Amino acid sequence: MFVQLIWCQQNITLYNQFNGRYDFTFVGNTLNLEENSFQTFPAILTSSSATLNLNSSDVIESAYLYWAGCGTGDFDVQLNGTPITATRTFSNILSQGIDFNFFSAFADVTSIVQTQGNGTYTISDLDVSSFINHHFQNRTNFAGWAIVVVYKNNALPLNQLNIYDGLQVVSILQNFLDIPLNALNVIDNADAKIGFVAWEGDSGIDVNETLRINGNIISNPPLNPVTNAFNGTNSVTNSNQLYNMDLDIYNIQNNIQIGDTSALIQLTSGQDYVMVNTIVTKLNSQLPDATIEILNIEPVSCNSRTITIDFEAFNLNSTDDLDPNTPITFYADGIPVGTTYTQNTIPIGGSETGSITLTIPASIPLLFTLLAVIDDSGNGTGTVTEILETNNTFSMSVSLISSPSFNQPENNVSCNLGLTKGIFDFSNYENSIKTNPIHVVTFYENESDAITNSNSIVNTSNYEAITTPKTIWVRIENENGCYSVTSFLLLTRNCPPVVYNAVSPNNDGLNDTFFIKGLRNIFMNFNLEVYNRWGRLLWSGNNNKPDWDCKAENAINNELVPGGTYYYILHLNDPDYTEPLTGYLEVKY
Repeated sequence: MFVQLIWCQQNITLYNQFNGRYDFTFVGNTLNLEENSFQTFPAILTSSSATLNLNSSDVIESAYLYWAGCGTGDFDVQLNGTPITATRTFSNILSQGIDFNFFSAFADVTSIVQTQGNGTYTISDLDVSSFINHHFQNRTNFAGWAIVVVYKNNALPLNQLNIYDGLQVVSILQNFLDIPLNALNVIDNADAKIGFVAWEGDSGIDVNETLRINGNIISNPPLNPVTNAFNGTNSVTNSNQLYNMDLDIYNIQNNIQIGDTSALIQLTSGQDYVMVNTIVTKLNSQLPDATIEILNIEPVSCNSRTITIDFEAFNLNSTDDLDPNTPITFYADGIPVGTTYTQNTIPIGGSETGSITLTIPASIPLLFTLLAVIDDSGNGTGTVTEILETNNTFSMSVSLISSPSFNQPENNVSCNLGLTKGIFDFSNYENSIKTNPIHVVTFYENESDAITNSNSIVNTSNYEAITTPKTIWVRIENENGCYSVTSFLLLTRNCPPVVYNAVSPNNDGLNDTFFIKGLRNIFMNFNLEVYNRWGRLLWSGNNNKPDWDCKAENAINNELVPGGTYYYILHLNDPDYTEPLTGYLEVKY
């Protein structure tokens, strides 16, 4: 497996936090045969063992394996025969004209330790032998391993347990080291303790080597003297033969105060090269920790500003119950829009679901950020003291939906085909009406069909309206299923009539009468007069009278007029056509 190495010192920061009836212990061992300061020739093991011995009522929650050594790193080892590959790595370099590399590695081995429980743990295949000769010249040749075991027991008080890791160094080149520990919440300092996993400490080097908590020197003599805190010892087994590594646990109840949210670890060294890898704190802390999550927002109705929110309030990383009536306020783009309250006592690790219906003010845009804040009365202040006061929010983007905008269509005008009948083409209206190319535009003969999206007009390019004015209804639908409805009118106008001025009254069915297209049942008040060449009126007619059949009115024996040229005057009697239409017609036999 490829592991990227970053050759720099990594600051120690919070890795994980446990809240509840938790405590911790260390199990681990060195691979050094003796302290490297006292070696006469370089030698090192590739495996070693240690024993985990918890009480029968202790339940393993988590187990984290750290291993370290000189060199650029061996990141594949075995734990009780199971291959383990590092998931995180740490490193630094001691440069004294010659570079001396060091590494540390991490893997979560919870499942292995939970399965085995108490007993012997053996790390094998941890091989740094290729770097021993190089480091022996500086007496910094070492390797070792440790498992941080977090366990739960119902007999324990409610604690907050923090695991911090990184890789920071104090040495002759850097005589002091400050490590701030944040995310603490000290409610009761009774039985407060701190544990260290550190590498390369020497019992034979005690030059100004101190460990301070909040400015106070701490020690555990005779195992950890005041001037030699990192000296190859194991506080769990009371051993002083953990060569060049330390698994030390200190009681700090007199060094940390109720109300503290942070602590300062200070190390000094006048000579010894000490690498701090892991720090674990256990503090008595009985507080809830309220968090919230928005589960669902009910489908929003078109043009509605009312939304219903389903949410879940949690009390997960807590050491006490969360009381009922904890306020929850919802904000839309920073504006409070509603407050509700938890209904029941939420136990440690528990949750409660709820819902609230909110009306979003018109001043809020359609797309806005909805923020849910638990332990907020609506003015940014809460009513509950919590383990962590900065994890009370949950936000998500909300989009209200509205009917689509559109361009109002113009009325469509066609020629009157008689009695206001018309043929219309509005096939190009779709593109001119919609303001978004993905909107869908459909046409209907009545408003009800437009609303229900039923019986849409299919033939929009040759639509026949029997009478006009006729209203055509338009439905514009967007991608959210919202729609708008508008309409336009189909109108007819009286177009100029077309005169067929050739008449052949021979009863062949073609041009037997004087026909004028676009006249009858359109110009309802027209009057047509036919004259001979000498100006004599031969015939006059209107909309109620048949077309001229080439017979002179009042003629004897109803005879046809002779063939020849005749003159007509057409009075349309229409406000759009104030002047009569005149012309010639030809009668042929």
